Parts: sequence; C-alpha cells; structure tokens
Amino acid sequence: MEQAEFEGIREQLDQGIRERFAGAPIDRVEVLQYGDDPEIEPGQLLVRVVVAVSGDAEERLQEFDAFHDAHRETFHELRRELDRLPTRVVLAFTATDDREKGPKRVLKLAGRSGPVGEGPGLTPVMARLGPEDLETMDTLIAAGIANSRAEAVRWTLARIRERPAYEQLRVRTREIEELKSQF
Repeated sequence: MEQAEFEGIREQLDQGIRERFAGAPIDRVEVLQYGDDPEIEPGQLLVRVVVAVSGDAEERLQEFDAFHDAHRETFHELRRELDRLPTRVVLAFTATDDREKGPKRVLKLAGRSGPVGEGPGLTPVMARLGPEDLETMDTLIAAGIANSRAEAVRWTLARIRERPAYEQLRVRTREIEELKSQF
C-alpha cells in the first residue's frame, strides 16, 4: 500500500473511531500494516484501539469490560464499516496501562465472514514461526497461492500429503501404534 493511501486510511480510521466512541476513554488509535508487527499478514491492516483505564490490574479489567458492554453495538457497526474497505482489517480493542504490565483484555472482532480458514471441519492451531517460516508463508500470500498464513499452512501440508514418502510414513506410524498396543 502506498504511504499516502495508508496515511489517508489511518487518519480516516482515527477520526471515525473517535467520533463513534465520542466521550469514551479512547487513549489512542494505532493503525499498523504488514511489517509493523509479525501478527499482521500481507495485504492486511491492524487497527488497535487502546482504551484508557486506570487502577490496579483487576480494576482495569473491570473498566474495560464495562466499556465493552456499553458500546457493544458500536463495535459491530464499526466492524461492518471496516468490511467495506478495500483491504482486510483486523480490529482489536485493548486496555492497557503503560505503568504496569499485568493482565490485559484484548477484544478482536473478525472481519467479513470471519477470519479466513474458519469453518466446519477445521481446527484452530497456534504455531510460533521464526522469521524464515513467516517469510515463506508471506511469499505464498504475495504470489497469490494463499490468502492468509493459515491458508498457506494448509496448502503446504497438502503438498506434503501428496508425496509418496508421506504415505510410507503413515503406514510405518500405524505399524508402530499396533506394536505399542501389544505391550
């Protein structure tokens, strides 16, 4: 995304969120793009709305929960509006206090029909990837082979299953399991 286009979207989002949550304790609105945070995939933006809360860790969590309850419908309206943007947007609300790094709440609202790759028959899996693995996933996205990192992982696993050696490995694994059951 061109820097001018990004700045325009950033300003639009900051202003729109502050207007929608007028009077709410919004500390800041951060708009991040690919490369700003490892969590962000190519072609995606992360809009992180930081809610100003105070008190000890438990009081901050309670204050954030109250903020969430008071603005539930506004969250959903904003999510629907973001779905109309030409790029995928992850929307996250968080309550933090820079003075203390205790527990914090993060509320993520999925876009469009939910995150790519969710659906019946699919099991969410979390993996920690190193820089080379992230680069591989992001290359598959940039090449148009996958739309997200989750889809890139599924594509990669499907290529492994196509290899004859994989079927041999499965057979051997079943044989080992049978031998274990005999003990």
